[in-house]
Amino acid sequence: MRMRPVLPLHTCRMESPRDELVLDRTQVKKAAQALQAYIKSSSSSQKLFQNEGQAVFLLFTQWKIPKKEQTIRIPLPHGLRKETGDVCLFTRDEPNMTSEQTERFYKKLLTERGFKNVIEVIPFKVLRTEYKPFEAKRRLLGNFDLFLADARIRRRLPSHIGKHFYERKKAPLSVDLESKNLARHMELLIQGTTLCVSNKGSCCMARVAHSNMTADEIVENVTMAVSTISTKLATTGRNIKIIHLKSQNSVALPIYTSDLSHLAVVEEAQKKAHPTKGAQKRKSENKKTELSEPITKEKEKDEDCEEEIPQLVPIETPTKKPKREGISKKGLKKAPRPASKGLKKTVKDKKLAKKTPKVTGRVLKRKAKTNKI
Repeated sequence: MRMRPVLPLHTCRMESPRDELVLDRTQVKKAAQALQAYIKSSSSSQKLFQNEGQAVFLLFTQWKIPKKEQTIRIPLPHGLRKETGDVCLFTRDEPNMTSEQTERFYKKLLTERGFKNVIEVIPFKVLRTEYKPFEAKRRLLGNFDLFLADARIRRRLPSHIGKHFYERKKAPLSVDLESKNLARHMELLIQGTTLCVSNKGSCCMARVAHSNMTADEIVENVTMAVSTISTKLATTGRNIKIIHLKSQNSVALPIYTSDLSHLAVVEEAQKKAHPTKGAQKRKSENKKTELSEPITKEKEKDEDCEEEIPQLVPIETPTKKPKREGISKKGLKKAPRPASKGLKKTVKDKKLAKKTPKVTGRVLKRKAKTNKI
């Protein structure tokens, strides 16, 4: 028989003025111990993963569905991954370098900046060529647990890695490889975690620990994650309704429940941020009236100034064009034609002359003889 942990429901405690949730550490420790006992008593098929440790998640349920998506980075006091964790880094292509040379260049850069963890470096050119087929992308997704990307090429990645990276919540996190504190920034990303808040539902989940940790380490990670999430949420920390602690296959154990009065606070905050349609129309009408009043005053001033200016010289604009004086046809005389004596023969005259044969005396005598006969 499987042991199902049963914990008493924990009511909420008052938040601080910064909307930071305050958890009961004893309740969180009981939930962590119950999860560890459940994982140890699980079936033999799941015991294969005990060496690596099963992941422990925080499940957040909100009062209202957020209107925008949000990604929150959470630093943790106890890292989730080992020093030789499966981490992949996508880098840009360095000019005048091959893909192998760029890979060596960035590995050398990380060691020089004090980063000791071993990670896989994949240049952008290799990603475009070798990982273009669908099967290669799926294999790449399964080989690594965390993906990092150079901030200079992060916007070019979605069309090359595919939608499965985003569905599995393994979207590459941007890293500034030119920063001075590169090693510290990389360690925070690798040893920390992220929470993807969706605008399609009221629940979101973040990985905060694993089963090989002690109960106290799990408690410290959970408290740190809840405090950062409650302060960085766009809809304020009071929008969190319930927080559960669970493993991949276990029952969700409640560690925090909000008071019903927080729902009214969230609704009031939403009304202030997003007023109703009637209030928006009133605001727009008031703005139009305020804008129209100074315009009308300026027009009145301009009209008064125009009336005071005297018109010294009136300008008449002719409505019709003046008619020209007509000349009678009788008064016109025909121009004399030029004399043709001195003109040269044109081409047409020459052609006509060729066609008409010359009449000579012999021709006339022949015609007379024919007529007598």
